[in-house]
Amino acid sequence: MKPKHRRLTFVVIGLGLLGIAAALILSAFQESIVFFHSPSELAKHANLAERRLRIGGLVEEGSVNRSGATVTFRVTDLANAVTVAYTGILPDLFREGQGVVAEGRMKDGVFVADQVLAKHDENYMPPEVADSLKKSGQWQHMRQSMEQAGQIPQGAAR
Repeated sequence: MKPKHRRLTFVVIGLGLLGIAAALILSAFQESIVFFHSPSELAKHANLAERRLRIGGLVEEGSVNRSGATVTFRVTDLANAVTVAYTGILPDLFREGQGVVAEGRMKDGVFVADQVLAKHDENYMPPEVADSLKKSGQWQHMRQSMEQAGQIPQGAAR
């Protein structure tokens, strides 16, 4: 075999191995990537049931039900709502009307969460939740409600 052919063979084998490595890395990422969705997006896309996802919004008033260690509540973006079931201890700041992000999977029309995150102070809302509320046109309405309830100062930065 000529040296030119030998080099070409090594280059082709190297590119093949590089392609296989890239495919393995991408398939590993596919299993661990979690995408954020609002309740309205979940209502539009029924094909998300098989994937691990993160949903966010506000805990709907009057929707929290406790049954032993399991808590069910509804997360809303003020346009649509999703029922969430969670078994475990909720964060101390979890309450109705507050922002929440839950991570888990859809199962039989209920979002089964394995992790629930609540806001960490009175002025914070996860950026994804705020963007979702802005897209639904409910941001200004919700902001005025929060100002009236004293949760954020009147005229604070928007």
